[in-house]
Amino acid sequence: MLWPALRALAYGHMENDQLTWLLDDLSLTKNVRTEGPGAEQSIAHRQLVDDAGVPLVLDLARTGDSGWVFTLFHTGQQPAAATIEGYRERFREAVRQVELTLVQVEPPASADEVLIMTVAPDEADSPFGSHWNPAVEELGRLWAHFGLDKNAPREVKEVKLREAMLTPAWRQAPKSLRHEAEEFLRGA
Repeated sequence: MLWPALRALAYGHMENDQLTWLLDDLSLTKNVRTEGPGAEQSIAHRQLVDDAGVPLVLDLARTGDSGWVFTLFHTGQQPAAATIEGYRERFREAVRQVELTLVQVEPPASADEVLIMTVAPDEADSPFGSHWNPAVEELGRLWAHFGLDKNAPREVKEVKLREAMLTPAWRQAPKSLRHEAEEFLRGA
């Protein structure tokens, strides 16, 4: 089974020469990946092993007319942080080179890698729905609900927290949590 270690979403139009350059730059072969999440959208991939001997799969998938998904998969053993960061930079540079627009990177390492909603999400799109989860009473427990590790960069936490504050459920969050969130955003 394949699990994503790193995923970058981008959009934009690519000419055939740009796609050819991208496949060459990432050393991908133009054949579809047949296993793991999103395999039906895969257009090119390659198998590799990192410096620590961890087997990985690098994949490029297409979603719709202008969506592109760059993914580094692992098969069970998480690759080293340096490997993930190296591919983060490769994905970002490749997106820049073929003139796509970066939408988000998971897991995010900076605020510009977080998809920012510009309007309050519907209850169905909110990570909390329409009601607050009573088990989340302190900020330290909130990060996991955003898919973040407690050691995620502060700027990423700030973006995710501001987004949560737009949700209908935030009004039901404990007053102490709302106060703690406001203090966090003030830098206290």
